[in-house]
Amino acid sequence: MTHADDVTWMERAIELSRKCPPAEGAFSVGAIIVGADGKELAHGYSRETDAHVHAEESALAKLPADDPRLAGATLYSTLEPCSERKSRPLTCTQLILRSPIRRVVIAWREPSLLVANCVGVETLSAEGIEVVELPSLSLLACDVNKHLLP
Repeated sequence: MTHADDVTWMERAIELSRKCPPAEGAFSVGAIIVGADGKELAHGYSRETDAHVHAEESALAKLPADDPRLAGATLYSTLEPCSERKSRPLTCTQLILRSPIRRVVIAWREPSLLVANCVGVETLSAEGIEVVELPSLSLLACDVNKHLLP
């Protein structure tokens, strides 16, 4: 996939984030998993199935953990995958690390508003995951969350 594809998929993830039921104290995030062939494998968004589900978690749950297409897939998330959470035993960063996905694209890093020090990008990178940031789309992703941002 090309970098132009990254922008297109992230724009679609941002559209997904607009489907999130609004919540005080929780970001609205969209995520899409795209196979090496450029086809969508799964998508999810925050609070899609319950009040605590995260976008990456929702998308990953729609595929079997041993799906061979995951090995060449890219996960697009409008926000840095969480590295800390209270509502589930595993963070989105841990879920990604347990999957065969080796490339993650984000629009923006989690601000210290809800989590003092999110280290999703650093943790993924340290484990050999390619992490790409698309700062040109960060304002669009932030706009969906303007109810939380100062």
